[in-house]
Amino acid sequence: MDYRNLTPADEALVARAAEVIKRNYDGVTFRHTVGAAVRCINGAVYTGVNVYSLHGACAEVIAIGAALSAGEREFECVVAVGGEKSNELYPPCGNCRQFLIDYAPSCEVIVSSEAGPRKVRVADLLPLAYHTEF
Repeated sequence: MDYRNLTPADEALVARAAEVIKRNYDGVTFRHTVGAAVRCINGAVYTGVNVYSLHGACAEVIAIGAALSAGEREFECVVAVGGEKSNELYPPCGNCRQFLIDYAPSCEVIVSSEAGPRKVRVADLLPLAYHTEF
């Protein structure tokens, strides 16, 4: 991947997301195909993989849930990685976009673009979003 638009900390975040899905990729039942990593304002990084079941959860939700469970509340950047070789950046789905607006509205998300990976604000991924105040 071309990382021109990312900082070294962003590159490390992508690597952590790729690492967690490489360890957990399930090409048989496809229950775990995406890994995510979230970096908190304090620099701590938490990871997660998607869980497909009757009521599954996306990797971003699992990663942020792990951070929340550890007491984190301020998030700086999140990324989701998948693919059989763990080398594809995935943008958040609609549910994750709403989840990110609710839990990490000032967070940035690493996504693919024609110019290579770049960061965008969560708010830019879901304009005119419904937002609840917690």
